[in-house]
Amino acid sequence: MAAFFAKLNEGGPLFMYVILFLLILILVLLVKGFLEKGNNQKTLSLIGSIGLFTVVWGFLGQTLGLIGAFQAIEKVGDVSMALLAGGLKVSLLAPIFGLIVFLIARLGIIVLTWMGKD
Repeated sequence: MAAFFAKLNEGGPLFMYVILFLLILILVLLVKGFLEKGNNQKTLSLIGSIGLFTVVWGFLGQTLGLIGAFQAIEKVGDVSMALLAGGLKVSLLAPIFGLIVFLIARLGIIVLTWMGKD
């Protein structure tokens, strides 16, 4: 569990913790969708929208992080390839987490629709 929170902090707390909060919100909405009887179209739409937002939020975090990293590289001038590769690896954490949350949201929507609870 400590490694998970270390990755959240490494990937940029502002972006990673927002995505974590949205994951929890999606899971709550999915449980609500499974427990509710009747029309869940509003819940399904909300889950889909939040899931898509997590992807966009993750890529925004990556873009802003890369801009900051490139500015730092520009000031320093010469950087090792290992340092550059490490920075690129860190920049991918937020979009990957956003994509994972998006996949969870889409799978939940598919299951809810398949069960006929739309």
